[in-house]
Amino acid sequence: MTRTRTPLVALTVAGTDSGGAAGVAADLTTFAALGAHGTCAVTAVTAQDTTGVHRVVQLSAEDVQAQVDAVLGDLPVAAVKTGMLGTAQVARVVTGLPAHLPLVVDPVLVATSGAELGDEAVVAAYRDHVLARATVVTPNDDEARRLVGAGPDEAREDVALALHALGPAVVLTGGDPGAATCRDVVVDERGHVRVLEHPTVPTTGDHGTGCTFSAALAVHLGRGRPLVDAAAAAQSFVAAALRRSAGWHLGRGHGPVAHTCPRDPYPRNPQES
Repeated sequence: MTRTRTPLVALTVAGTDSGGAAGVAADLTTFAALGAHGTCAVTAVTAQDTTGVHRVVQLSAEDVQAQVDAVLGDLPVAAVKTGMLGTAQVARVVTGLPAHLPLVVDPVLVATSGAELGDEAVVAAYRDHVLARATVVTPNDDEARRLVGAGPDEAREDVALALHALGPAVVLTGGDPGAATCRDVVVDERGHVRVLEHPTVPTTGDHGTGCTFSAALAVHLGRGRPLVDAAAAAQSFVAAALRRSAGWHLGRGHGPVAHTCPRDPYPRNPQES
């Protein structure tokens, strides 16, 4: 009789994306692709597609807390990541997570389409409460500068260090638009700075990259990998997903990242484009 190993359990606290590219959809598919069992606490329901966010329905902090309690009370969660929190009250729920759990905070403030997903009260809640609890925060450039009040001319390494001063380790993702190389700035627990680079993947199938990266990072941290190794592994996972989605033609806007496995176990339907 073949014995299977019980998978690591990861929890995402985030909003939905009805287009399946970002949010809870991206997190759960990334968890699964990396062999983890995904659980979720939904913070908001969005009507969203590749062109933008058309409607947002926030859940109350009590609703989110009930979901978190249900998961933690029954399953051996090894890592948690957050995405869109939406309100300062929901952000406070995150600060009450058990201290032993690695917590990856993806501070979702603005959607890829430009839709506002976090007001100044949410920014303040991140700055004053959530980041102090986080193991690592994974903002893009705009999110990082908004969180620390940095201007566009401040060096990315300095912005990352300013975030680290608020408590967590940092992975500042991305780089200069149009650059041939993507540069993720990592500040570890001790404040040491390291830059992880990989060639930029030219594709418009990039909706959900931040969610995907932070979900992958959470799984690797949950397995006990050191931060820099975990960040490099998550970066490689996202780069491979972007290379796959570069050949996709889904939606009228920025299409979804390819969370599916590299080899399709099912034969292609001749009617599919």
